[in-house]
Amino acid sequence: MLLLVIQLIHSFFILTRAQSSLCRTSCGAIPIQYPFGIDDGCGSPYYRHILVCSDSGKLEVRTPSGRYPIHNVSYDDPHILVTDPFMWRCEDGENYRPTRPFSLDTSTRFKLSPQNEYLFFNCSEDSVIIKPKTIFCERFPEHCDSSCDSASYLCRHVPGCSFAMSGTSCCSYYPKATESLRLMLKYCTSYTSVYWRNFGAPQPYDQVPEYGIRIDFDIPVTNRCLQCQDPSKGGGTCGFDTQTQSFMCLCKEGNFTTHCKDYDIARHNRRVHVIAGTVTGISAAGAFGIGAGIWYLKKVKAKAPVTCGVQSNENRIF
Repeated sequence: MLLLVIQLIHSFFILTRAQSSLCRTSCGAIPIQYPFGIDDGCGSPYYRHILVCSDSGKLEVRTPSGRYPIHNVSYDDPHILVTDPFMWRCEDGENYRPTRPFSLDTSTRFKLSPQNEYLFFNCSEDSVIIKPKTIFCERFPEHCDSSCDSASYLCRHVPGCSFAMSGTSCCSYYPKATESLRLMLKYCTSYTSVYWRNFGAPQPYDQVPEYGIRIDFDIPVTNRCLQCQDPSKGGGTCGFDTQTQSFMCLCKEGNFTTHCKDYDIARHNRRVHVIAGTVTGISAAGAFGIGAGIWYLKKVKAKAPVTCGVQSNENRIF
């Protein structure tokens, strides 16, 4: 019995150790850290099932408008850079092919970065406010955010292209929400996204435009997660229970609700529990044996011979 219990505990530890080792730390050349996870139960539940590592080793993000390849992930300045293969590209020239609008799930902790800027092509001037932004904003500041700047720097200096857009075929626009992209594309043929990348030069020349969509994200940090990651407490990885989505600290020895050093405490408690159970089992067996002995003696007494109604000294019990 004791051997069976020990074997079950050993199997449990092997299972939890295998579960905790399922969290991959990279997809291709991109590191995967908290709050993200590409395996269920890893990272924060706020970003569950959002990042995907494809069979070819490419990291992708799921959004309501589709799956998009991720070019880079920054954890110091929390953001991801996404490329949209459906957007207009330099090699398209003036071939403005129809595209689908990029969108984000507003229930997640993702948001479009204010460093993004969008170039729309061949927009209807009857439906979209297309004006040189500087002059327009001075006259109509209340409509400045909804205007599409036909004289923008980006339209005159399209990143990576050897030609410049002119006239009303190009205008620059920053939407406050992804829904704005969908509305704009109802009246424009195509669009592309450019973000302003910081590269550490003195201001105001510290940014350069590059193609892509910058998505900012939050890193939800709790005391439990900090305690789990603390090297003095085992240096675990923050994760969650896939059934309840409650916090779990993922360790080499298994999964715990606080930190990895709890493994020693849990193992000690299980050992004490097994010993106590074994002692209880032995005590129960002993009690059963004593009870059986008393029953046997009573049975012998009932069958003892009697002489003339008086028990002799030879057959008396007491």
